This record gives sequence, structure tokens and C-alpha cells, in this order.
Amino acid sequence: MNYDTNSSASVVESGESVKELHCSSGDLLGAFGLFVQALLAFLAFTCLIVKRYCEPKSSRRPWKIWFFDTSKQALGAAVIHFANVFLADMFTGDPCTWYFISFLLDSTAGLLVIYLGLKLTQILAHRSTCKSLYFGEYGEPPQCNAWVGQTALYIIVMIVEKLLMTFLVLPSFWVKVRKFIMTPIKDPRLELAIVMFIVPLIVNAILFWVVDNFLKRSITQTKTMYVSSEDHKVKYFRSSDQVKCYNRIEKIEESDVLSAEEDGDVRQRHYDPSERLISVK
Repeated sequence: MNYDTNSSASVVESGESVKELHCSSGDLLGAFGLFVQALLAFLAFTCLIVKRYCEPKSSRRPWKIWFFDTSKQALGAAVIHFANVFLADMFTGDPCTWYFISFLLDSTAGLLVIYLGLKLTQILAHRSTCKSLYFGEYGEPPQCNAWVGQTALYIIVMIVEKLLMTFLVLPSFWVKVRKFIMTPIKDPRLELAIVMFIVPLIVNAILFWVVDNFLKRSITQTKTMYVSSEDHKVKYFRSSDQVKCYNRIEKIEESDVLSAEEDGDVRQRHYDPSERLISVK
């Protein structure tokens, strides 16, 4: 009789300990969870600052343009993140594993949806000649209304992506996957740190870097030349017959200097303060 009592007590204790091994409802928005999420947001956004300094000086974005570009991505990432937190608590079971599954889908299949969505929106924007919706184009000088329109467009793409990924996570197949993923983890705080900080930090750093290239204005098919010893450096766009002017002259390789013999469309022009370039971007 005493043996049965001890055995029952041990079963209860083991059941309680199993519960304590994983996250429970509300842990994602607890004190530790919020601290981890704030730290993740700070470090992930820092990688975009690093990316700016990794860009060539000749095409490095001014801080205002950089902020307009990256803030769109930050707001979109916040929408997806809090949607995942909300959905994780809505599903039955360990919310950390549900968040982890949703995050992995957003980072893989979701990235493809985002890419296609951004491409589609830009095709429609160019067909309607709505220049304020061209990603990375904010006017001269940069206008906040262009940023608002582009941000709204980007968030719509993110919402569509999240709806599609939510349908993908509904099949019962994922129940077995989430049980398998976190089986080795025996501490709820460690589980929370892994699914909401360690893995997302690495993946988001890569995703932010990639998506930033989708959202900023791309400069392609360019060559750099010196117009004269007293002139500014300009960038010549072969496809649109446009040039881009920079305030400071950077050292370039001899192979990058164009002459009239190399390209008949590129000619030397003397600098006149009152004269405007063909097009300045």
C-alpha cells in the first residue's frame, strides 16, 4: 500500500516537471520574453546599420533615405512578429514551439511570397506610373508621404504573407514536428531564448540584409568617370541616359575612367554652378 502511494506521488511530480520543461501560455509576453524580444529587435536592426557602412561610398544612402528604407522593414517585421506571438498563444500546446514553426515558415516559404509580392506591387506601380510607390524613390527632396505609401504597401504584402503561412501551419503534421524539435530542451527559459532570440537573431540578420536590397533603389549598369579635373564625379546610366552627381570625388581605377573613344554617348562637360545635370537622383 505504501508502495502504491509513493508511486502515485512520483507520477504526479513527474507530470508537473514535464509541464515545467516547456513554455506555457503567457510566457512569450512575460518579463523575460519581452526582454529577449527587445534585445532581438535592437541587434537585428543594428545589422542594417552595419550593412549601410558595407555599401560602397559612391552609392551609400544618406541617413534619411536609409531610415526611410529600413523603417519599412522594421514595421513589417514587427507586424509579423506580434502576429506570431498572438497565434502561438491561440494554438493548443507549448507556445514556444508554435512560434518557432511559424517563424521558420516566414523565413523560408514566406520570404518567397514577400519577394513575389514586392515584385508584383512594383509592376503595378510602374504600370500606373505612381512614382510615390516606387520602392526607394521619395522625391527630391525626400517626402514623407511617399514613405507612408510605400510602408503601407509593404505591410499589406506582409499581412498577405502571414495569412498564407498561417494556413500552412494548420495541418496536424506540425504537431509531431513541434514535439520533436524541442524534446532535448529541459528548461523553459532556455527554450524561450532559443526560439525567440538565438535562432531569430541569426536568421533575421540574413533576412534583413536580403530584404533591404528589395526595398532600396537599385543602381545598375553604371560606370564612374572624371569629367574634368575641376568637375564633380558623376554616374552615367546607359539605359536611361542619366547621370548622378556626388559631392566628393572618390579615387577610381584607371579601367573605370571612360573616354569619348570608349563610349560616344559619354562626353566631357565643364562644370558650371548654374548648370543642372540631365537628371539627379
